[in-house]
Amino acid sequence: MQYTVYIIYSSTADRFYVGFTGDEIEERLRKHNSNHKGFTGKFNDWQVVYTEIFTTKQEAMVREKEIKAWKSRSKIQTLINS
Repeated sequence: MQYTVYIIYSSTADRFYVGFTGDEIEERLRKHNSNHKGFTGKFNDWQVVYTEIFTTKQEAMVREKEIKAWKSRSKIQTLINS
C-alpha cells in the first residue's frame, strides 16, 4: 500500500490544508469537497496542489507533521513551486 501526503488549496478560503491518506487522492479530495463537519467541509473548491508518495504510513505521518509544523504559508508555497 502507498500513502500520499497532500496539500490542497481553496481559493474561496485562500487557505492551504495539509493531510495524508492511504486512499486514492481523487477520493480523498471528493470527501474534502463534500459538505461535512470540519474545516474543509466549509468550502467546496479544494484543489490538490502538491503530493508526495510514501511506502509506509509512518513516513507519511512524519512528513505531514513536519509540513504542518512550519506554520508558514511562504514555506508551503516554496514547496509547491519546487
